[in-house]
Amino acid sequence: MTLVSGRSTIVALLALVAASCQSQDSKPQPTFVSNDKALRTAAMPARAAASTQAQRYFIEFRSRYALTYGHSYVIFGRLNQAGRMVNPEVAGLAPKSGDPNVYVLGHLAPVPASTGWTDGDLEDAYRSASWRVLLTEAEYRKVVASIRRLQASSPLWHASLYNCNAFVADIARSMGYKTPGIWLRPQQFITKLREMNAG
Repeated sequence: MTLVSGRSTIVALLALVAASCQSQDSKPQPTFVSNDKALRTAAMPARAAASTQAQRYFIEFRSRYALTYGHSYVIFGRLNQAGRMVNPEVAGLAPKSGDPNVYVLGHLAPVPASTGWTDGDLEDAYRSASWRVLLTEAEYRKVVASIRRLQASSPLWHASLYNCNAFVADIARSMGYKTPGIWLRPQQFITKLREMNAG
């Protein structure tokens, strides 16, 4: 009876993972940019425009295409006068090993995770959705401190229990944002995150 029960649990978990990956990714979404202070305080447009000059820092919630259902993560750093990223950093959650068997195993049991850059994260050709939030230096330092704590406490990845969307959701919640369910495809997750918080 225990063997049958164990098999039933595995089948149920696989069905849950498969169900969460049934929809298709759309073509790449446009890049959206928001002002964090305006999001939180509904500042007057003139005031927000005046403070934008001081906002040379950013966090970008992003998803990219991959051979599977995609990947969500954040890019953060400073912007130059032209609005281009200067030495950006990446934080995300993914299996630590590049071995496809470890990735498959991570759909059944937690596997060791990395919390930084993965191949393709900074390449615009693979971007499927993004939402950039402009920050003051003080806001940026607070966000980076939250990211560092999260990176230090996230040693495992599991496709259904704690995946890349869950990691990004924890970052967004630390900023006071509402977050969608973690079982969406990454492109849908990032799009929904933006819609829930920036309209």
